[in-house]
Amino acid sequence: MTQQPPANPYASTPNAMRPEDEKTWAILTHVGGLFIPVVAPLVIYLVLRDRGPFIRHHSATALNFHLTIAIAYLVGLATSWLIIGIFVMIAAAIVFYVLGIIAAISAGRGEFYTYPMTIAFLR
Repeated sequence: MTQQPPANPYASTPNAMRPEDEKTWAILTHVGGLFIPVVAPLVIYLVLRDRGPFIRHHSATALNFHLTIAIAYLVGLATSWLIIGIFVMIAAAIVFYVLGIIAAISAGRGEFYTYPMTIAFLR
């Protein structure tokens, strides 16, 4: 008995990307989100989500993270009349840039990365 080769995850979609292209777009999802928050991951998710499992994971993960950070900014803004809101916004900004860079590096390595403490709006 010979074993069947594992199923190709790219064979299920007719417009599947090559793994190298998926990796490039995954990096651009995270880096683009640093410059155009929420919009860049949303556009990449809507356009490329069905082109492969790697780009779908990274674009959904980045969009979830950006929406979570937007909520943190809104909470910080709402409580900025207290001093604590300013610190919440500063902490959210630091976490935003540091984790965004870490995610882009992980995507460049071809790893599936999930941001810590992120609300999962999309899967």
